[in-house]
Amino acid sequence: MADTTWTPSMVEERFVEAADVMKRLPEVRVPGYYSLWPKVIHEFADLVQQEPPRLRRPPPAPDAISRMEETLEWLRWLEPTDARIVWLRANGERWKVVCYHVGLARAAANEHWLYALCLIAWRLNGWHLAQPRSKRRLIEHFRGRARQGKALDRRLRN
Repeated sequence: MADTTWTPSMVEERFVEAADVMKRLPEVRVPGYYSLWPKVIHEFADLVQQEPPRLRRPPPAPDAISRMEETLEWLRWLEPTDARIVWLRANGERWKVVCYHVGLARAAANEHWLYALCLIAWRLNGWHLAQPRSKRRLIEHFRGRARQGKALDRRLRN
């Protein structure tokens, strides 16, 4: 990963993958409670009115869980509102729902989201902020790199 130059779209993909891994983890069960009753063997007449069992995707691989844990650590670099926006978008929430939860307009929420992705990419690339950067300046930095072809980011190419 040291050779990789991170872009905001790569960061977004990692968050989407982390949200998917989180959904595929097994359900949490309360320890200490179990049943001593034997499993019920259903006959065909019993199964007629039942709904089919809910199919689940297989559990994630151990390396996917490790990447998820690493990705979730990145949220600590952000302000709480920005972290919430990034996580809601990674879970596939629509902008209308995101705006309702964080109390921002669509344009403001989108700018917070872009800034958060750019800030994480900035930190992952090992660049340090000498002075506080404005949101627009950091986003423009990555837009400029996208226009130069160094980081192909369709969301930043406006």
